Amino acid sequence: MILMALDHSRMYFGMGSWFADPTDLATTTPMLFFTRWITHFCAPVFVFLAGTSAFLYGTRNKTKKDVSWFLFTRGIWLLFVELIIVGYGWTFDVTFSLHFLQVIWALGMSMVCLSAFVYLSKRFIFIIGMILVAGHNLLDSVSMDGATATNLIWYALHQEKVIVFDSQVVSLHYPLIPWIGLMALGYIFGMLYREGFKAAKRKRWLRWMGIGAVLLFILLRVFNLYGDPNPWSVQHSFLNSVLSFLNTTKYPPSLLYILMTIGPSLLFLSLTENLINRAVNFFLAFGRVPFFFYVVHIYVIHLIAMLVIIYTGYTWNDYVITANSFMTKSLSNFGFELYVVYLIWILVVVSLFPLCKWYNEYKAMNREMWWLRYL
Repeated sequence: MILMALDHSRMYFGMGSWFADPTDLATTTPMLFFTRWITHFCAPVFVFLAGTSAFLYGTRNKTKKDVSWFLFTRGIWLLFVELIIVGYGWTFDVTFSLHFLQVIWALGMSMVCLSAFVYLSKRFIFIIGMILVAGHNLLDSVSMDGATATNLIWYALHQEKVIVFDSQVVSLHYPLIPWIGLMALGYIFGMLYREGFKAAKRKRWLRWMGIGAVLLFILLRVFNLYGDPNPWSVQHSFLNSVLSFLNTTKYPPSLLYILMTIGPSLLFLSLTENLINRAVNFFLAFGRVPFFFYVVHIYVIHLIAMLVIIYTGYTWNDYVITANSFMTKSLSNFGFELYVVYLIWILVVVSLFPLCKWYNEYKAMNREMWWLRYL
């Protein structure tokens, strides 16, 4: 969650704002590239562990019907949040002329699908997840254009697209097929955390799955065998060649992107289980209320951006992002050096710590309030 706030701080305050590509090897710097690259871990781990959370919810004396209904209603709720609450936080546009379908959209739709999958055997859920995650790159050559019903369905499933409807613009960054598969695999992954599963055994599983994912990523990437629509290539320097190697595709997340992020994350889990200290407690304040933090931090960052843009000579409504300003890239000349981005990121995280800590304690003391499960 904290790394995600870094990426969003870069979006609002980095040079070129929303319209600069930090992974473009022709224009980026190593520091800018890795500022973006490290945040690649956020969305896949978030979606993967959401599936794990759903599995663990089902172990609390819940029937499959209970789990299915919770996933379905939470998924629908997340779609509403993405379109209205989060959507307004991104833009501050009261006309709602611009809609971003991003990670909350992917989470919501994946939960709706998982609400049906839970009636299947765990073996079938695993097979579905593997097919969607490992096989979706076979569809990379399929590209559509236009706004027919068929086109729109395809964009939602597998093709990143900005769709223009008269005065309305929909920016669809998270095509669903691989995200649905990743949540399904996360659901099966939850079996490692069920009651009675020994911690030592779980750590071995985590370690070997993590190593296996990393080695498979390296093998497929070195020879450009399969798993990403953009092959890497040798560049003019060793460092740039490394950047090219790591520059996998997020929209939609390629197999190599998922292996590159989930593999090290599994290793991280194997090394940090039962780790307790003051630093861990600081991070847990955010990790225990991820959805709350996600929504609030967007509004905080956007409000700071409005104050900063006034200070730099613009007007506050220059950071009201409408369909027109998005399509004309009106903020493409706005932004600061990377150190400013990091300073604002630290400010946001530190300022939200007390609020997240309070909300976590409030949830802990009010477990009987069912609606808190949706926040």
